[in-house]
Amino acid sequence: MKSIAALQNRVTPWSDGLEPSDAELDAIEWEMPLILADVDLLDAQIAVLDRAPSELDERRIRRARRRKLAARRTLLNQAAAAANMPGGAA
Repeated sequence: MKSIAALQNRVTPWSDGLEPSDAELDAIEWEMPLILADVDLLDAQIAVLDRAPSELDERRIRRARRRKLAARRTLLNQAAAAANMPGGAA
């Protein structure tokens, strides 16, 4: 009877592609303000799942939505500006 280890090639072949590339890490860093704004909105929404939202909760959710929209607008404007650069420079 052969023992099976998790990292043996027969079970889980090891791949060099498991780590994100530099381009993927740059994209994540570029989108980080939107990701953080989205997390803030989710936190505010999760806080009121099991109860009726108070006026303070509603303000917190509205602020989080505005921050998310502002972050999205900023990223879209940056992408549009980069697309309009001559020579495709970003």
